[in-house]
Amino acid sequence: MNADSSGTEKALVSTPLGFIELTAINGELTGLYFRDHTGDESIPASLAYAANQLKQYFRGELKTFDLPLNPRGSEFQRSVWKLLGEIPYGSTTTYGEIAAKLNIRNGARAVGLANGSNPVSIVIPCHRVIGQNGKLTGYAGGLWRKEWLLKMEVSNTMEGLFSQ
Repeated sequence: MNADSSGTEKALVSTPLGFIELTAINGELTGLYFRDHTGDESIPASLAYAANQLKQYFRGELKTFDLPLNPRGSEFQRSVWKLLGEIPYGSTTTYGEIAAKLNIRNGARAVGLANGSNPVSIVIPCHRVIGQNGKLTGYAGGLWRKEWLLKMEVSNTMEGLFSQ
């Protein structure tokens, strides 16, 4: 995929969960979106590093991304996304726990909305946030993908414990 008129570069990466479209402006990742269509997996040089890290993640070889990010969002959304980035690989937290860290009383719903508008899923791990009751709740890529990602991370974490 090529750059569009706004200067946004795009790449389509094949993963175990289907194709993922990466978008970047000036070398900074601005989006990661699940796509149900197939296409040419051509990756411009500017997105090769991000595509490689994504593939390593899906192989269980990468637990923390090291990418320049520039997700577009409000100050509140960015504060939520920053906390999402602190959730350890293979772990989960709740919307309410994030709201409490932000000192927002009864803010679980607002956190949920910010979580749902995260444009760089997986890299900013919004899939690691679950409902207060321990159930999986909304995920833009579909709950089946959220469940798959969590199971993969837990599996890779457990393998690491037993291989030491």
